[in-house]
Amino acid sequence: MSAPDVNGTFEPAWGPAPPGELLDLLRVAAVVVDTKGRIALWSPGAEELFGYTAEEALGQYAGELVLTPEGRARAIELFKGVRTGRSWAGVFPIRHKDGSVRQVEFRTMRLRDQSGNILALGLAADRSTLHDVETRLAVSDYLVEQAPVGMAFFNTDLRCMRANQAMDGIVGMPPQAYVGLPMGTVPGLDVGEISAAMRRVLVTGEPLVDVQGSGSTPADPGNEHVWSVSYYRLQEPSGRVLGVADWVVDITDRHRAAVEAAQARERLALVADASARVGTALDLRRTAEELAEVTVPRLGDMAAVDVLDSVLVGEISPHSTADGPAAFRALARKATGDTLEAVRDADPVGALTQYGPERLITQSVRQARPILVPRVTDAWLPRIAGNEQAARVLRGAGLHSCMALPLIARGNVLGALSLFRTGTPRPFDEQDLLLAGELAARAAVGIDNARLYARERETALTLQRSLLPAPPPELHGMEIASRYRPAASAAEVGGDWFDVLPLKGGRVGLVIGDVMGSGVRAAAIMGQLRTTIRAFATLDLPPAPLLGHLDALAETLGDSFATCTYAVFDPRTRECEFATAGHLPPAIVHSDGRAELLALPPAAPLGVGGVPFTSVTSVLPEGALIALYTDGLVERRHESIDTGLEALLSLLEGPARPLEAMCDSILDTLHHSTEDDVALLLARTTTAGPPDAAATDRVTQ
Repeated sequence: MSAPDVNGTFEPAWGPAPPGELLDLLRVAAVVVDTKGRIALWSPGAEELFGYTAEEALGQYAGELVLTPEGRARAIELFKGVRTGRSWAGVFPIRHKDGSVRQVEFRTMRLRDQSGNILALGLAADRSTLHDVETRLAVSDYLVEQAPVGMAFFNTDLRCMRANQAMDGIVGMPPQAYVGLPMGTVPGLDVGEISAAMRRVLVTGEPLVDVQGSGSTPADPGNEHVWSVSYYRLQEPSGRVLGVADWVVDITDRHRAAVEAAQARERLALVADASARVGTALDLRRTAEELAEVTVPRLGDMAAVDVLDSVLVGEISPHSTADGPAAFRALARKATGDTLEAVRDADPVGALTQYGPERLITQSVRQARPILVPRVTDAWLPRIAGNEQAARVLRGAGLHSCMALPLIARGNVLGALSLFRTGTPRPFDEQDLLLAGELAARAAVGIDNARLYARERETALTLQRSLLPAPPPELHGMEIASRYRPAASAAEVGGDWFDVLPLKGGRVGLVIGDVMGSGVRAAAIMGQLRTTIRAFATLDLPPAPLLGHLDALAETLGDSFATCTYAVFDPRTRECEFATAGHLPPAIVHSDGRAELLALPPAAPLGVGGVPFTSVTSVLPEGALIALYTDGLVERRHESIDTGLEALLSLLEGPARPLEAMCDSILDTLHHSTEDDVALLLARTTTAGPPDAAATDRVTQ
């Protein structure tokens, strides 16, 4: 028996062999018969097989002791043959001490003692036990040879003792050539790792199951294979270690299928992630950044998103194959590791760059098709990088594969997505190109939506600002300050307005309103209402009748409604007459600094129709302040509007301050949401001076 030391080496262990050897397993009996047929030697195995002790058997005639009457004659003939030097083997029935008859396998041969006497040696074993062992050995042998997986057995020196035919298809060597070779003879394998695993199994006895390895062997040179290998220690029933065995299964196809399935899941996850993340904000640059963030590092190690400069200025047209350079504006740059800053320095976001017709990005946009460069050489760099500095950065980062994909939405080419691989060793392939194309198509829609919303917002803002009043002329008896802040989204621009109207007799008309709805349509309706109010004001209509006429007009504007407050202040009498159509109440700050909301009779918004309007008159001494505002200033989600109104009053209260500073303070404190536009109009009464004749009859049109 041998045992491993701490280093995994094996030394012989001297002494008697423990039970469990093959002969013990077979329980072989040894019997020696002299020339007269008497039993001269009787082994312990014979005691177990025949049932007689040595004392009972020695000196007895063997034929009479263990043979049946029917078999004695046959035994005498066989014994004569053995004496002449012939050996015999076969099955012979014997009689056990208990009287039963058993089939026993015999091997007989002639012996001579030192005196020259002839003896007969018989080796016997129970036929059923022998048959069982033979069957097990045969099954083991067939199992090894016919197994569809590679099997090899190594001794404690890790030299191959046996290998089956299946190993030929794995290592490219016939089993006979493999036997006797030390571990490490087969090229293409990590010998050190395999040897370490085998020695660990030899020392610990712990099997290693399904250890995956890869390589290329002479069986299929040049092609990478993946194997699942299991190691286990071989030892006899007595515990003596014989070596280590390994089972090898080629799982290359399964591994590739698993990798492809994982890649398919990752592609689906990436598309789903892009659908959820790209285009979340109607902002051109943010959408480009989202696209770059989704693709790096899951698809590429670097990403660049560029749009045609003509798209940013509103000149967009379907793609063409025209020659010449193309002007691009960099919207987003993304890279893994420490290269991001270098990439941004070499090709900064926001920079305008002219790319010649030979450039990859220009060709992709001009031809409206993706371009894949699986292997980037130095000759390709001038066609890929934006400038020499960018080329140095890409070369230093290890660029080896890239692709450029046009951003196409609604038939128009907006720009390009460029992807690069540096640290990832695998080059881009057609599957990557398809995935990137899907991402580019989705992102292009988001970029185009952002472009359209920006254009609509600019249109609405331009329209609304053109309709808002210019700074009013110098007014007698009143100081004015105002602010307007549009919403961030184009969808929310357009509804709020204010106006200041110099009226006859030195009076001043103050208007605040909010069209329900948004966008260009709301701005257009607001313009019509503002113009109508100015026209009615020339008729010197009081606030309530004026709102009544305005309501009749609003009914003809479709399904649009608007709220409005109209006030007329007379500096000579200090009276201010208010009327409202569903708008928030004005805030009044008295000369002592106390602020309150003016209570006005409730009324429906303009456009409802048939609702009477009433007015309230309040006397405002010198230094009193009127604050008119729209709901975007005081409304908050998940809060009562009373909370916003109380906050407004607290900002208005106190000693008199410059109106411009008050406007800024109120907006900075209260207007945190970008979802709605806001109009604010502050008017403070002053000492009334004598109006000139021209001002008396002037009304701003």
